[in-house]
Amino acid sequence: MREFWVASGHHLTQRGADNRLHVTDALILAWLARPEVVPPEEACTAELALYAKLQAAPQATVAQAEIDAMEDEDARENWTFLITMRDRLLQAGSIEAGYLALLRDGVRLPVLFYNQLVQLILRNALDGCEDTRVLRAAELLFRPQRAHVNDDALMLADDELVEEIEAAKDSSPLTAMLGSGVEELDVLGDENGWTYWSRSDAHTMVLPFGSDPKARAALGTVIERFVMHLLGHAVVVTPLVDVQDVDLRWFVGLDPVGTDIGNALWDGAVPKGKLVGIFALNFVSEEALLPAAVGHPVYVLLGMGDDNVIRCKPQNLAMGLPLAPVSQRAAKASGNV
Repeated sequence: MREFWVASGHHLTQRGADNRLHVTDALILAWLARPEVVPPEEACTAELALYAKLQAAPQATVAQAEIDAMEDEDARENWTFLITMRDRLLQAGSIEAGYLALLRDGVRLPVLFYNQLVQLILRNALDGCEDTRVLRAAELLFRPQRAHVNDDALMLADDELVEEIEAAKDSSPLTAMLGSGVEELDVLGDENGWTYWSRSDAHTMVLPFGSDPKARAALGTVIERFVMHLLGHAVVVTPLVDVQDVDLRWFVGLDPVGTDIGNALWDGAVPKGKLVGIFALNFVSEEALLPAAVGHPVYVLLGMGDDNVIRCKPQNLAMGLPLAPVSQRAAKASGNV
């Protein structure tokens, strides 16, 4: 199997018999080495002491008083976030179960933290995948994408990379004169797909979302694997081209704009924002669905804001599908409903 997304830290985890990733000391130490976490030279004694404690014992119990003793307000907040995430994942027993627990309890964490967890979950769910379009499409779920049009087709490039390119052009007249920009990035296709493996952590390939049907189908495959791995339900996700007779009684916005568009259409209002993709999600078995959802697809809507950036929220897939409560499913299975 080929390696990809090494920066996710998946190689620092342990995969259990349940095929889920368990948090290890090595993974926590990698989090502690992030520049946002390493205490600055001017850090107070309390922060330095906690950092040294966790370097020696990454899973050591941390009392709230140890964080409250820090002088810097930002440091207290950052450490609260980190320890909350660490403790929830350890308590749940796996990254996948911890991610779901954080979502279900409405725990507020920086988007960066949630994106890191989604990348780890997808890295596990897509382990062994040989389709580079699927891997590139999966990046949408944990890295914002900047859209641009090339030959009348929608192209998606990594937003952080585009920002770096634009900053370089602004700071260098020569770079601006040469015209080096997002248009010069490699567009993923059949001929250059093999190069993705060596550059997956650089996020330098453009996904031809508007011109390549395989790219849109790849995002459908990503959603299938994510839902199956995280929730245990097999689904079939199909990108739609003709949306004339779509019944939006059940929909999930894959991003905030997609959610707003779905809500507006449901209310009979004129939607704002741009709809760049719509997918029909069907459950292979409908036994776990709410009765009202049986026989109807769930439409997954992907939108784009006025800044041409797509910011996916995969938690909507985890929390927004019309699944019956576990207790109701158990009662149905036992014949009590």
